[in-house]
This record gives sequence, C-alpha cells and structure tokens, in this order.
Amino acid sequence: MQNIIVESPRPEILRITINLPNALNALNRAVLNELRTALEALDTKQRIVVITGAGEKAFVAGADIAEMASFNPSEAAAFSRMGHELCSKLEALEQVVIAEVNGYALGGGCEIILACDFAIAAENAKFGQPEVALGVTPGFGGTTRLLRRVGQARARQLLYTGEQISAADAKAFGLVNDVVPQTELRARVESIAEKILKNGPLAVRLAKRAANIAAETDLSTANAFEQHTFALFFSTEDQKEGMRAFLEKRKPTWTGR
Repeated sequence: MQNIIVESPRPEILRITINLPNALNALNRAVLNELRTALEALDTKQRIVVITGAGEKAFVAGADIAEMASFNPSEAAAFSRMGHELCSKLEALEQVVIAEVNGYALGGGCEIILACDFAIAAENAKFGQPEVALGVTPGFGGTTRLLRRVGQARARQLLYTGEQISAADAKAFGLVNDVVPQTELRARVESIAEKILKNGPLAVRLAKRAANIAAETDLSTANAFEQHTFALFFSTEDQKEGMRAFLEKRKPTWTGR
C-alpha cells in the first residue's frame, strides 16, 4: 500500500490511516482503491475498524481537486461510483467502524465519516461539504447521508453554503459523538473500542445490522426484524454464557456463536 497504512494494534482491531499528510490526505482514485482493498481483506477476528488520517492537520480534507479538474463526465461518474461503493462497503461491514477525526474533514472526508458508525473528533477538527464553492455537488453521499445524520435544515445549510463548522458545532449537530483534545484522541477511541470488545461479538454485530435496517426502512419492518433477531439469540452459546455469567457475577467468555 502506497497511500494508506494498515495496522492491527491487537487482533480484534484494524487501524487504517490515509497517509498523504502533505496533501491533507486528499482522496484520489489510488487512495479509494487501496481503501477498498483493505476493507476486502478484513479478518473475521477483527471486530472494530478505525479510520483516520496521517498528521495533525487533516482527517481527509476532500477529494484531490488536481486530479478531478480535468475529468470529463464519464470519468466523474466513475469517480463518484468509486466513492459510493467505498462508503456503502463501510456502512455494510459487520465490524464497528469508528472515524478518528484529527483535523479537516471536508467533502469526501465528511462523506466517509457519514458512512462510519460514529465519529470521535479532536478539538481542531473542521467539517463541511464545500463542493458548491467549486461549482459541483457532493459525489460520495453528502446529499443523502448528511440529511439522515444531522436533519434536513442543518444539512441543507451546510450543502448550500459550503461553510465549515467546528468540532463543537459538529457535536451539537450530531455529526460526531465526542470532542477531545488532539493529544487524547487516539486514547478516547481506544477506550470506546475496549468497551465494545467486552460485549458479545455476535450481539454487537447483529445490533449493527438491526440499526442499519432501522435507518433504511419503515418502523414496522424494523421492529419485526428486531423481534426476530432477539428471539434467535436464545439459540446461541453467547446468550447462555452472557446470562449465566451475569447470574454468577463473573466476566463472560464469548465464543461468537
């Protein structure tokens, strides 16, 4: 990999760092291809994926404008499709995906965050969909997922003005879950990951699936899926172990079955 760093600090966690700090980790076709390859190579033992950017200035400051400037409509369509496919893949992963936002998260960077389960941001982070200032619209899901995440009115303001908002405002909007000093960012993400890893792996995986379905379908269908999923757990080893451990006042030993 030339544009990203893939590492596993422990067997259950995969960290993906977009590693173009001199370009503020801008997205181009090569970066998108490497990100897709990394996600396709995920190990089933890995339960959490953390995505971040190299350096202290940017998570992803947007797409590579130098590359995009000469696109014809066909090339632009292909680039947009690559971005959408990557974001859809992120969204559909069984693993929990956390965005560790260490600086600018603009355009495609903001759209990647929207495809993650949630985001934790450093105090210096900035967010926005500035595409209209370039005479184009978002191309990786900014006009769709942003409305679902922050609501119609706030999303429309960001989309129409192209303005950047602070990490504090992003938290108030519901775009990120927490804001911490940059020196504490990785530790905060790791502490959340630890809390997730203490829980039943099968339960977390299916909770994510149920949440994804609830976000995309009507309430009645989503409730029916939840009821079905809840019932199925009572045929699993993890349900028996989890409840037995609770009654015996000990930590459970999960098998993921």
